Amino acid sequence: MSGQEPLAGLVAALLADDGSKTWPGAVPGRLGSVLGTMPAPARAGVRAAAAAVDAYAVVRTGRRLRGLAPHARETVLASLASRRSLLPVLDAVKVPVMLAAGTERMIHEEPAPPPVSAPQDPPLDCVPSAEWPDRSTADAVVVGSGAGGAVAARTLARAGMRVLVLEEGRRHTTAEFGRRTPLDRFGELYRDGGGTVALGNPPVVLPVGRAVGGTTVVNSGTCYRTPDHVLTRWRDEFGLGLADADSFGECLDEVERTLQVATAPLDVLGRNARTALLGAERLGWQAAPLRRNATGCKGSCQCVVGCPTGAKQSVQLSVLPDACAAGARIVTGAYVQRLLVEKDRPGGPRACGVLVRRPDGSELEILSPLVVVAAGALHSPPLLRRSGLGGHPRLGRNLAIHPAASVAGRFQEPVTAWRGVLQSVGVEELHSDGILIEATAGPPGMGSFVLPGVGRALRRELDGAESLATLGAMIADLPSGRVLGARRTLLRYDLARRDGERLMRAVEAMGRILFAAGAQEVLTGIPAAPKAYSQDELRETLRGLSAGQLHLSAFHPTGTVALGADPQTAPADTEGRLRGVQGVLIADGSALPSCPEVNPQLTIMATALAVSEAAASVAQRA
Repeated sequence: MSGQEPLAGLVAALLADDGSKTWPGAVPGRLGSVLGTMPAPARAGVRAAAAAVDAYAVVRTGRRLRGLAPHARETVLASLASRRSLLPVLDAVKVPVMLAAGTERMIHEEPAPPPVSAPQDPPLDCVPSAEWPDRSTADAVVVGSGAGGAVAARTLARAGMRVLVLEEGRRHTTAEFGRRTPLDRFGELYRDGGGTVALGNPPVVLPVGRAVGGTTVVNSGTCYRTPDHVLTRWRDEFGLGLADADSFGECLDEVERTLQVATAPLDVLGRNARTALLGAERLGWQAAPLRRNATGCKGSCQCVVGCPTGAKQSVQLSVLPDACAAGARIVTGAYVQRLLVEKDRPGGPRACGVLVRRPDGSELEILSPLVVVAAGALHSPPLLRRSGLGGHPRLGRNLAIHPAASVAGRFQEPVTAWRGVLQSVGVEELHSDGILIEATAGPPGMGSFVLPGVGRALRRELDGAESLATLGAMIADLPSGRVLGARRTLLRYDLARRDGERLMRAVEAMGRILFAAGAQEVLTGIPAAPKAYSQDELRETLRGLSAGQLHLSAFHPTGTVALGADPQTAPADTEGRLRGVQGVLIADGSALPSCPEVNPQLTIMATALAVSEAAASVAQRA
């Protein structure tokens, strides 16, 4: 039996493909491409599920799914879906199928978007690792080109240091984004094709970017300043002098100027945003358009797969060009295997460079007295372990991720949520309780909300997707996760009871907003209880459920190489220097001592600015 045939049968059953339209028949091929970008365990899991369903069809009917009539396929799938224990498995399989289905439906049935005149990106001094010499030197090596790494590189280069930035991914241009479908970009822009998962109850999808510009290329563009009470906690509980409101405020100001942060204009927000504003207004709740780094946004709703108009000022368009203008260079396709360390020195161990693997397996060595680790909260700990620098007991622990759930409301009139700003409105009524609600949509099939049902029920949801408005809520979580591994990153995250309660409260609050705005029904995102037709019904439904039944995603990992004054609890000191070795600076989301309670890009960049300015000052005095 070919591996593709069970997949094709499962897709036909899930989408109730009766041959009346052409796009469902193209989904299996597209799904194969999606799976090809995902990690091997995820690929194997989806294919194993498809084979198991196919085998069940044979046992039940004597025929495989592809050989059954549409109604018979649906009977087989409905029989499986009736078993509550299997609903999470079916929902997990639906995620890549919906990615492929959304793309094919858009290609076949949506009017072609008008051609976009993409601006020319600012110049970057990027060199593929294949063209870089086997041995070279620098004053500072920055591992990672995302929010933190880009700012550190710019700061050190402006201080007159010879800076090399190492990036495992490649450079993508705005013009490329405009030429390719969202899904074609998705698999390459995200590590593991977006299939990174933190294991736990429930598991959490945790996608991170891999490209020049890091996750800033694929984030929403939302720019919140670090709340004052968070800074106060970091200063008082963790001893972080850099969290002083005035000095950190100056760093935030500088980052906002660089990114051209401004409030999203009403004329491009879209109906998804206006629905959220209307519901909040009717409830008397505080809500407003979000501040974003996307002046001139055209409302293409593709932030999460690279902005095709160049409006979103990801760091490859805003910070890295300044760094390169100051002399920094970027080496792409560069996987840092380990930091090089001189151990037998009078002053103790000291970093002296990095060993890098090229895509073809060959190696290059860069010698440098300063290594800035900015590989992100999920990948900085494994890098340090590979380098023999993972001895601190809290390294890789303290992981907060901002777990998020999504809810959709069906309206009588079309909403067409994918036309407008992807993340557009913030509802802060419950923010003091650790719940931040944002109106969030995405390209067809790419939202974090999973449509309910199988067969004809799922097909009806797909066909009626234009009438759905979607909201997402993320909660300020306890550091309940851990990054394990060295050669391969392994994630564990066990949702704390308090945070589970917050998520369930967030689902109910999102339902209130949608019903207040006029929704006819609310889709909960919970397979066991997918719909409610009134707020009272939603409240009663949620009362018997738990957060373990939610489909959770998260986008903001932080804290795994936390800064702090206490050497027993913080792997790095208050100026970002890794304890136990000289010459290693931490300048990414892993440095944050706790969840920042808002979208963290500005906070990460301001922290990187503070620690790299201190390091540059020391280097200039030396």
